[in-house]
Amino acid sequence: MRNKVSIVGSGNVGATAAHWIASKELADVVLIDIVEGVPQGKGLDLLEAMPIEKKDSFVLGTQDYKDTANSDIVVITAGVPRKAGMSRDDLLNINYKIMQDVVSKVVQNSPNCILIIVSNPLDAMAQAAYKMSGFSRNRVIGMAGVLDSARFRAFIAMELKVSVENVERLVQRTRDGGAEIVKYLKTGSAYYAPSAAVAEMVEAILKDKKKILPCAAYLEGEYGLSGLFVGVPCKLGSRGIEQVIEIKLLPEEKSALAKSAEAVKELVAVIGV
Repeated sequence: MRNKVSIVGSGNVGATAAHWIASKELADVVLIDIVEGVPQGKGLDLLEAMPIEKKDSFVLGTQDYKDTANSDIVVITAGVPRKAGMSRDDLLNINYKIMQDVVSKVVQNSPNCILIIVSNPLDAMAQAAYKMSGFSRNRVIGMAGVLDSARFRAFIAMELKVSVENVERLVQRTRDGGAEIVKYLKTGSAYYAPSAAVAEMVEAILKDKKKILPCAAYLEGEYGLSGLFVGVPCKLGSRGIEQVIEIKLLPEEKSALAKSAEAVKELVAVIGV
């Protein structure tokens, strides 16, 4: 039985994630979108690239959720993209309504899947999907820190022989990494690195790698937090999140985590999840 990954939203992040997953031969891929023709065109284009890559992955673009049936993993990228000058909070209500529609259809067709949420604002959308799906917490994962870690490693590689003072600048640049790309692109946001991060998570799950990656997970007492999605190190395997790894935090790190949790709490209060 071949693995099947469905990706909801065939914009830049969704389509590029499909590209990474198919080209790594991790699974057959279904791209689904509400815009007529876009997933079909991108799906067919990607399918036609597979012989060149010497990969047997099958790719299908569709508008019909029945085509996503019995997916092992469903990646949700659907939502209004973040534009220059737009805060993540601005996206909240629009993307919440989209998430409601998507999750109900996904659960109906793939009741045993693992959900990877990419839509923004990430933690709040992951929490919304978790509550709507009724899935156990190990099966709903937010794509969070994998991307930040990659950005941090990229900036360190650029700087190389850095002094301790440079690290603060790198941390800040990582934090603002998405906004920096939005500023350059003007009409869009990052998609190569975010979609590669999705593919890394998909691979860890489908290959049962027990790989520790930073993800947004629903906490039940870990790090002293409960009832919220927060970015923490997680062990990913065939059951999704198999363990939340608790590391000892410095006082300033604890305080930063608490501040982050408060921000998530405000957002989820607005949408009532």
